[in-house]
Amino acid sequence: MADESPKILIALRRALYDRLFAPAQQERLRGLGDVTMPAQAGDLSEAQLAALIGGHDIVITSWGSPTFSSAVLAQADRLKLIAHSAGTIKRLLPPPVFAAGRRVTHVAYSMSIPVAETTLALILLSLRSYHKIDRAFQEEGWAAARAFPPGGELAGNRVGVIGAGYTGRAVIRRLLALEAEVWLCDPYVSDKDAAALGARKAPLKTLMRECPIVTLQAPATAETFRMIGAEQLSWLRDGAIFINTARAHLIDEAALLAELQSGRISAALDVFDQEPLPDDSPFRGLDNLIITPHIAAVTQQSYMRQGEITVDEVARFLTEGKLRYEVTRDMLDTMA
Repeated sequence: MADESPKILIALRRALYDRLFAPAQQERLRGLGDVTMPAQAGDLSEAQLAALIGGHDIVITSWGSPTFSSAVLAQADRLKLIAHSAGTIKRLLPPPVFAAGRRVTHVAYSMSIPVAETTLALILLSLRSYHKIDRAFQEEGWAAARAFPPGGELAGNRVGVIGAGYTGRAVIRRLLALEAEVWLCDPYVSDKDAAALGARKAPLKTLMRECPIVTLQAPATAETFRMIGAEQLSWLRDGAIFINTARAHLIDEAALLAELQSGRISAALDVFDQEPLPDDSPFRGLDNLIITPHIAAVTQQSYMRQGEITVDEVARFLTEGKLRYEVTRDMLDTMA
């Protein structure tokens, strides 16, 4: 970096900045360079970002930040680093962003922790049918709740994990800690690397057939679009538990709905094709389904960690020229 203080642009709305960046992190950031915070309270438009970005070395983005279009990049005369204080970057940062030596980092790791915990919680709830027991207890009383047959345990059970990104690996670690047997399907992970994670690598069909619990953690890419359809769901054994805390992009919802309505399997879903989920959605009211409103990653700790990791990355870039969570152009095709 040049001798002059680097210029840092905050390209997200003030309320979100204050949610993600604790006062101590905001102070750290000011100590790293001259920080510009746009005056308006809402999200920036592309035109506003283009008008502001000139002369800035670093831009910090998050949910709601505008796309770095060609018009924006044409004004980015000094841009060296985009630090995205959220996970998915594809819409925001198209391939031309990576030209001219510009570098990118993100905080997907931060959100892998609560999503993995949510996944584990949904598996445990599903194994014991606690959502059904709660409803019966609330509506009919003690005897009705006690009438359910015994549930299952995670220890010793076989769980199939589809996708070994940050979240998939975090899920695997937690499953192993509770003594589950883990199978993994990911074309970009070798048998040796899967074994190093503590998992057994398996083809998708084998995993879906042999694992009574399957959790989907793959990224939303062209390759994974509707990777789980009617045929794949038919491979699940009767009574299987299917979890999706990743993206609705990965599933044929109509096929999943048909399986659930048949009563053959149960599921837990945090993501849907249409969000918010409509009041008249046929997914509502199914007693073999747990639904949550796309909140798997939402925790106070994750928010604070997102800001902390972002500032850490800016500091590391300025002092060492390195990034711990760098995203390169070559990674775009296989990541969220």
